Amino acid sequence: MDDSKFFIIGANGQLGTALREQYPNAKFADQAELDITNRQSVESFDWSEVSIVLNAAAFTNVDGAETPEGRVAAWKVNASAVANLTRVCRTHDMTLVHISSDYVFDGTKEPHSENEDFSPLSVYGASKAAGDLLVEQLDKFYLLRTTWVIGEGKNFVRTMLGLAEKNISPTVVSDQIGRLTFTSELVRIIDHLLTTQAPFGTYNATNDGPLASWADITRRIFNLAGRDDLTVTDTTTAEYFAGKEGIAPRPLGSDMSLDKLHATDFISRDWTEDLRQYINNEQQSAHA
Repeated sequence: MDDSKFFIIGANGQLGTALREQYPNAKFADQAELDITNRQSVESFDWSEVSIVLNAAAFTNVDGAETPEGRVAAWKVNASAVANLTRVCRTHDMTLVHISSDYVFDGTKEPHSENEDFSPLSVYGASKAAGDLLVEQLDKFYLLRTTWVIGEGKNFVRTMLGLAEKNISPTVVSDQIGRLTFTSELVRIIDHLLTTQAPFGTYNATNDGPLASWADITRRIFNLAGRDDLTVTDTTTAEYFAGKEGIAPRPLGSDMSLDKLHATDFISRDWTEDLRQYINNEQQSAHA
């Protein structure tokens, strides 16, 4: 594919960084050149050489979105900006690839299918659901719902590796169940859908592999890092956040059905294998 006609939004985030590696000829802009929350900025931008817009931008501070300022920011980036992008994609006949979240659901149905009714528990989840509704009005779109993303920058795996370095045995929630999704896998999914010209629409997009809690994942991280001497104490989400202010409710069940994605002949990678590779890379970088 001619990636010179790709445009990456949110190019400096976890996924955006991985997309730039995959598509080295893709265009991207900083906020001074293109402010997606500003309709005039989006509509006056030169889209003439763009055929595919990859939107990896989002306000993802789930708890921050519960504050008065965060609520405004979440809706601006996750909904208003998406309205601006869908409008310009329709005008210029561009395909939109948009990333969404399992937080558009309340986590009570297992597994989540692509056509499940929205039931967000939080401001963040509601703002992402609003964005999804806008994207799904387009004719040419791939809307990818993902979970528990791990890539470059601050993330859960790096946080746990940091605790291991400090010899800290953590208490971790064990009643949220799902799978890690590595940005490398998200990029593989995006590239597969685009290169095979899979049917437009909404797809669940996560790694495959066994369902696990955050506590289970932490134990696996410590094992792969050679730190089985550290213990992980299980707790519930309610117990973990007890007495803390401004905490957004979390969906407990994040099992996403991959049947629709697999029907396009995509072969998913197991998150446990990607985690092993990720930790190997982290350890090699640390000793380089």
